[in-house]
Amino acid sequence: MTSMRAVSQDVFGGPEVLHPVLLDRPRPLPTEVLVRVVAAGVNPVDAKTRAGGGMAGVLGAPPFVLGWDVCGVVEEIGYGVHTLAVGDEVYGMPWFPRQAGAYAEYVTAPSRQFARRPRSLGHEEAAAVPLAALTAWQVLVDTADLRPRQRVLVHAAGGGVGHFAVQIAKHLGAYVIGTARAAKHDWLRGLGADELVDYTAVRFEEVVREVDLVVDLVGDGYDATSTRSLGVLRPGGLLVAVPSGVSPELAGSAAARGVRTTGFLVEPDGTALARIGELADSGLLTVEVEEVFPLDRAAEAHERLAAGRTSGKLVLGVTAP
Repeated sequence: MTSMRAVSQDVFGGPEVLHPVLLDRPRPLPTEVLVRVVAAGVNPVDAKTRAGGGMAGVLGAPPFVLGWDVCGVVEEIGYGVHTLAVGDEVYGMPWFPRQAGAYAEYVTAPSRQFARRPRSLGHEEAAAVPLAALTAWQVLVDTADLRPRQRVLVHAAGGGVGHFAVQIAKHLGAYVIGTARAAKHDWLRGLGADELVDYTAVRFEEVVREVDLVVDLVGDGYDATSTRSLGVLRPGGLLVAVPSGVSPELAGSAAARGVRTTGFLVEPDGTALARIGELADSGLLTVEVEEVFPLDRAAEAHERLAAGRTSGKLVLGVTAP
């Protein structure tokens, strides 16, 4: 079997544990495709998993290959694949939360976990989309059933998931409020945010009221963001706690206030990715890629991620388009 370049780790730890390796190239099983990875997105869950949190409980102990965001080219199809063909350019978030191994030159996964790459996006832009945009889509559409004229508060609006949540909520007709540093406000207004709060200068609960939905991309681990958010919800309003879930204490506080809470975990969805791609091709969804790193510099990308304050996404360039 032909080998491929990848980035792996032998122990849990900081970015320095990531290192280049040679692995056997996988082969697609029936209903799967082999995708040559042109670019791979870098997400906070990657860093958490690398350190022993995140999806480490699913992946088990190292060695493993991180990464779920993929954009590339179909190189081989397994028996029973009817929706894709060799040469198709695709993007997806395969296998999450199990190992997809996107920090590598090739991945295999079920064909229906991919969608065709949006025509308006390059490979690196498309690689930044799946996990973050599917999170935003599934929170707003599938979990919250967001309706026109409802009021939405997006915490960390300038991040990877946040900047997609702002745009998708606006597309759905909502009034969108975001928390972000002042330096990101003009950019976020350009994406459709109606109101912005600089969380470094003011407590958001002092200026935000009567919200139908809080998309909490921060969690109680930072300044009790989830708990503080309960006070800005209308009666019956919903808090979706994305990174940290809902603790018994948070659930109790929500019930006492007459509001609702739920945790969230994104799942692969090629059909939703196709709809997200249509938004991009219609000019209704912009993708922000702050920097692209070569595959063998994945550790540097994780260092950048750890520094925080990234606008949009970081991406790994893996193979030539």
